[in-house]
Formats: sequence, structure tokens, C-alpha cells
Amino acid sequence: METLRPARAAERGMSRSALYRAAAAGDFERIARGLYRPTDAPPADWDWLEAASRRDDATICLTSALAYHDLTDAIPDALEIAIPRGSRIPVSEGAIRWHLFARESFEIGREQIEIPGTTETIGIYSPQRTIVDAFRLRGALGYELGRDALRAWLRRGGKPADIMDVATRIPRSKGPLLHALELLA
Repeated sequence: METLRPARAAERGMSRSALYRAAAAGDFERIARGLYRPTDAPPADWDWLEAASRRDDATICLTSALAYHDLTDAIPDALEIAIPRGSRIPVSEGAIRWHLFARESFEIGREQIEIPGTTETIGIYSPQRTIVDAFRLRGALGYELGRDALRAWLRRGGKPADIMDVATRIPRSKGPLLHALELLA
């Protein structure tokens, strides 16, 4: 099921006021400002839906991506979303933490996944890119997050050459990651 915006209600054969009446009658639920979903739709993560609807290039990153890839035991208190540096950070109601990533390296390791329970998609960084970002931002995230994720990824059969390929293209991450690989070897 797709989310519906009042501006696009006409595409579904209803006016804005009909959408608002349907929401008041309980046929649609408001999941965020200007974003509605049928009440009989399968369960879905509203924060993911809001992030994807606010920016087409919204990309799940850092701890949220590590949790998705099952590379950390940390439970993020908010959905962490990356957008290109220089973009306007959208206003959101959900528990979303917006991060600005360099435009030059924004697409490295970026994939699209379907939001469970919907037909909509959202970007997410690959395990390799996410681990590299954890090392690059170790001052803010803590060194242990990247190290533990790297250890889990290597245990699953990850190849050091694959992660170093990503690290060489992202500033300030190659040295710390190489040092961690040497210690874990």
C-alpha cells in the first residue's frame, strides 16, 4: 500500500477534502504532516515512510543501517538518514536524525530496499559503506561501534579487500580502518 499526500489525492480519484473526511472517518490514518495511509494497510515503519516521502535520496545510515544489516546490538533511538550536503533538512515529526554526507561520495555503497509492508522504497548503505562511515565518524559514534561491526562482518565472511575498496574512496576512514583490520587479523 502506498502512502498518500493531499496534493496527490486526485490521482486516487479523490479531492483533498475527501481525503481529510476519509481520515476523520477512520479510513486513512495520518502518519506524518501531509502523509496518510489506509487503515487496513499492512504494518510498516512510519519513520521509514516519512523519510522516504520527504526526500527521494533519503538513505538509512550509521547505527540504523548497522542494525538493519544485523551488525550491531545497539538499538538506535532515532532513524538515522543521510542526505547530500547542501540539501535542506526536511521538517519531520518522526524520530528521524538527519545527517549531511558529502555529495562526492554520497552514492558509494547506496542501495534501494523496499519498505516492509509497502510498495515504496528507501535508500540504505551497504554493510561495507556503513562500517566505513562508523570509522570515519568514530569521534561522534564511539570507536567500539565500528570495531564491533567490522568484527561481525568479517565473521560472516566479509573480505577485507571489499571494505578497503570503499574506504579508499571516502575521506578520513582508510587509516583507522586499516589499523583495525591489522589488530583483528
